[in-house]
Amino acid sequence: MKRKSKTITIDGIDKKILRTLMADARTPILEIARNVGISGAAIHQRLRKLEKSGLISGSKFIVEPKVLGFNTMAFVGVYFDKAADAPLIIKLLKRVPEVLECHYTTGNWNVFLKVLCRNNDHLMQLLNTLQGITGVARTETFISLDQQIERQIKI
Repeated sequence: MKRKSKTITIDGIDKKILRTLMADARTPILEIARNVGISGAAIHQRLRKLEKSGLISGSKFIVEPKVLGFNTMAFVGVYFDKAADAPLIIKLLKRVPEVLECHYTTGNWNVFLKVLCRNNDHLMQLLNTLQGITGVARTETFISLDQQIERQIKI
C-alpha cells in the first residue's frame, strides 16, 4: 500500500474556517464569512483549495448507534494463517456490515477491527462469522465499556 506524504500550509483564516466547520459542518458560509471578515466567495475558494489539497473531504451527519439499538462496541485483533491471504481476507471483511474500521497493525495481530453490535450475543455471532473466514487463524476481542475521548486533530 503506497501513500504519498504531502503536507500543505494553512494560514490563520483557513484555521478559523476549519475550526468553525469542524464544530458544526452545517454552519452557513455567510456566517463564517462574517466571523472571519472576508467574503463568502473567498470562503468558497478557500474550501475548494482545501478539498483539492486533500486536507478535507465532504461533510457528514453522525448517527448515534445506541438510538438504533447498537450498544456493544468492540475491538478485534485478527490473526491470519498467512500474511499473503490479507487481500482476500480484507475483501471479505468489507462485506461484514458490523466492521466499522480495519487497520493493518504492528504487533500481535495482522489487522485490528472496530466493530459495532447490538449486544453481546450479536458480538458472539459476529466473532463466529469472522473466525469462519478462510485464512483467519483466530481472533482476540476487547469490549469497549465506554468511550472517554473522541476528537479530531487540533487545527
